[in-house]
Amino acid sequence: MSIAVPRATGVLTDIRNVWWRETLTIVRDPFSLIFSLLQPLVFLGLFGPLLSGLAGDGAMFGGSSLQWFLPGVIVMITMFGTSMTGANLQFEIMTGAFERMLATPLSRSSLMAGRALKELTPLVVQAAIVTLIAVPFGFALYPLHVVVGLVLLGVFGVGVGALSYALAIAARRTEWIFWAVQQALLFPLLILSGMMLPLETGPEWMQIASLVNPLTYIVDAERALFAGSFADPAVLGGFVAAVVTAAVGLTVGVRAIRGATI
Repeated sequence: MSIAVPRATGVLTDIRNVWWRETLTIVRDPFSLIFSLLQPLVFLGLFGPLLSGLAGDGAMFGGSSLQWFLPGVIVMITMFGTSMTGANLQFEIMTGAFERMLATPLSRSSLMAGRALKELTPLVVQAAIVTLIAVPFGFALYPLHVVVGLVLLGVFGVGVGALSYALAIAARRTEWIFWAVQQALLFPLLILSGMMLPLETGPEWMQIASLVNPLTYIVDAERALFAGSFADPAVLGGFVAAVVTAAVGLTVGVRAIRGATI
């Protein structure tokens, strides 16, 4: 007599299998992970010293400019990496691989959840490497706080990755639409989050716009955590923004993939 396996267990197994399949693409091509580190390292190496000279190291940023700037670079890694994941899905759509995936017994919700969770792997590795590289240059490392910061970014990255996949499905075979929307949203979100420069010195309209930008709360939370603070209210605000983004992203992404008829 066979025993039926609960569907919840099946879904978790499906998510794990999809996550492992997607993660293998990184393991087989580690060069892309290494190459993607060049941009944040260039920002740290060239932009960081400029910040130090704006008003004297620490005068504008409430501490070391590197301590202030590094969390923003980590957030930038997250946004660049997760927002472009839909491009991989578009390639699978064009080659027919995604259509074959839809024909498998895997639940469509697990296809989205597994793909979104895959974003945690390169995100954690890249952020950890950049942080460790910054330590010899004066960055004060608070290991537990950094781990919590990476968890926060992971939750947020899952939501952004899911939204990127949903955009790829909506754009289907029209690749330029995906890139047009992605680029049109990415850079305003980054600039209006205060990632590169303090928004307190900017015009009032930018400060108001930053209040409705979820990325602002992520950046503020990361700066508080990387500075060694759990008590800062910005940490709670960052987790709320991350959870809401993940919930919205997964909801939109699952609906998109369930309705896909490619």
